[in-house]
Amino acid sequence: MPSQSSQEITLTMMRTSLYSAVVCDALDALGYRNQAPRIALKAFTTDEILVGRCKTTLWADMYHEDPRPYELELKAVDSCNTDDVIIAAASGSVQSALWGELLSTASRNSGCIGAIIDGAVRDVRQMSEMRFPIFARATIPYDSLHRQRVIDFDVPVEIAGVRFCPGDLVFADIDGIVVVPQAVEAEAIQRAWDKVFTENLIRDSIRFGMKATQAFEKYGVL
Repeated sequence: MPSQSSQEITLTMMRTSLYSAVVCDALDALGYRNQAPRIALKAFTTDEILVGRCKTTLWADMYHEDPRPYELELKAVDSCNTDDVIIAAASGSVQSALWGELLSTASRNSGCIGAIIDGAVRDVRQMSEMRFPIFARATIPYDSLHRQRVIDFDVPVEIAGVRFCPGDLVFADIDGIVVVPQAVEAEAIQRAWDKVFTENLIRDSIRFGMKATQAFEKYGVL
């Protein structure tokens, strides 16, 4: 895989060649050492890597009847763009399912390619059949009506102390979730791309008999 400039590395190429761990390493090298939430957000519907732009929603628990149910979550879904990934920041609450089949269908129609839910989801079987990538804490059958609601969207949010801003690049796979701040996106992706290329060289060298210590001394990458 030849080295390429960050401007030439498309989202499609990132989905093919990059992954959360190598992106996390690149961010570490740039001094951004808190870009992956240290919580278990499980991939429920597909084992494919999810790479896209953050479409943020901020959720709150509620204990009264909502006079305008679903209002802001529907506005957020309808305003999705191509390659958006819904980020639902709900402080890990499992009071209800924040996401399900209908929202997946509606958001996909607007260009959304997946969702990262810091809370619970439902309709996992249907979303799996859709192959709509979902990362979440848990499943629960309760509807969010009168239990939880979106109180804002397209604003900075946090999941387990990690900030997600609208438009940030996000990677999610079986190892975890990593968000790349736009201020360092170009350099981080370039570093990740170059490291993958170097790791391929190391892997081949070790397969042909080079010791791990020798490989690290030669390439400086592990």
